[in-house]
Amino acid sequence: MHTPANHYDATPARRALDALAENTEDRAAMDVLASSEVLVPVPDDAGAEVADDPETVALPVMEQQGGDPTVPVFTSEPAMAALLPFISRYRLVPLGALASQWPSEDLALTIDAGSPHPLTLTSEGVRTLLARP
Repeated sequence: MHTPANHYDATPARRALDALAENTEDRAAMDVLASSEVLVPVPDDAGAEVADDPETVALPVMEQQGGDPTVPVFTSEPAMAALLPFISRYRLVPLGALASQWPSEDLALTIDAGSPHPLTLTSEGVRTLLARP
């Protein structure tokens, strides 16, 4: 029996990211990713009313190399803990729904930063490739 390395986080979303690393035009993989739920870390500076409201998602903004802002989201708890071990709270959010309400022209989205196959999309890429009604 073949067991893949790092099987603990081989979620459908993680497998879709791996497929997109091989072929960025893989529409089936993009559809799987868009229909997946991702973990969105709750920022430390989010007020209690935002942090405790299940209908509200406060986006954590980090700087990429070069200083451009990005929102990190993750396909699994192990993927999040590998990059942000200090995060104690997160929201589980459908990626397609998050993308359909993406807030800004200059805010990128990074999925599984720090993993072997992360995916970073510009705000236009988020809305055109991942947004679902």
